[in-house]
Amino acid sequence: MASVLIVEGSIGEILESITVAKLVGGEPVVLAYGSAAKSGDLGSIGARVYKLDAIHPDPIFNAVKKLYEEIKPIVVVGHGSKNNRDVLSRLAGLYDLPMGTDITKVVEASDSYVVYERGFLSERAVAQEKVPLPAVLLVNAKVFEPASPAGASEVVELPVEEGQVKLVGRLEKQLSGINLEEAEIIVGVGRGFKKKEDLKLAFELAELLGAQVGATRPIAADYKWLPEDAWIGISGKRVAPKLYIAVGISGAPQHMAGVNNAKIIVAVNKDKSAPIFKFADYGVVADLYQFLPVLIKKLKERKGQ
Repeated sequence: MASVLIVEGSIGEILESITVAKLVGGEPVVLAYGSAAKSGDLGSIGARVYKLDAIHPDPIFNAVKKLYEEIKPIVVVGHGSKNNRDVLSRLAGLYDLPMGTDITKVVEASDSYVVYERGFLSERAVAQEKVPLPAVLLVNAKVFEPASPAGASEVVELPVEEGQVKLVGRLEKQLSGINLEEAEIIVGVGRGFKKKEDLKLAFELAELLGAQVGATRPIAADYKWLPEDAWIGISGKRVAPKLYIAVGISGAPQHMAGVNNAKIIVAVNKDKSAPIFKFADYGVVADLYQFLPVLIKKLKERKGQ
């Protein structure tokens, strides 16, 4: 059976990509880097695994290039993280491989081609595309069901080979310490909040629900009221929670593209004509400053607080 090379930085992403490998019809071979390379779960995922203790794109690319030449996979699969977009686009350019991005479904696969679906026009439409093999596929997070760990794995540690760009130092970004990609409930905040201090309402609601707080681009990038890792959208993070509560968010396509895989969307906005209501499963037309305190009070009463 032909191989599918999986390039991922977390265990959860690896298991989702193994599902994609099976849909394509190949035997998964995994290159685990970043946090995945340090995980003790690598030995039980049931695939041949190479681990690389690196987070910089250059050594990751060098490892991917060597494995690609060695195993000659029919497909290279990875989630659309910043590292994967950097590394796998280089690979596609070097070997003249077709590259599919933002993939949400594998429709059909054979020995010579794969057909998949992806969103475009800011996720307002779905395209079905057919590419010849070998190819590079970048998939969206939490779209494919994670494969179950399938037993003992052979794990080989790869040496870190730096490229022409060398890491000489690292300055820590201000990060919130959250992991929106793994969150089952997210409270999203937008420009309906008038000042940074008012975000405490969203954080209080999130605490009561066991949720994380995410944000639109203006909140994270322009106003800098929240760190960059809270930014949801095309240029930020794509998330797929069971419940997304959008508070004071208008519903711009750039933001909604980041939450289109949410199971349920609840919108709170005082403008009844806001675009967010076209995407929402449930809508509340109300001023967030009046609605959130009441909701928080009711939740506290339910919890006996």
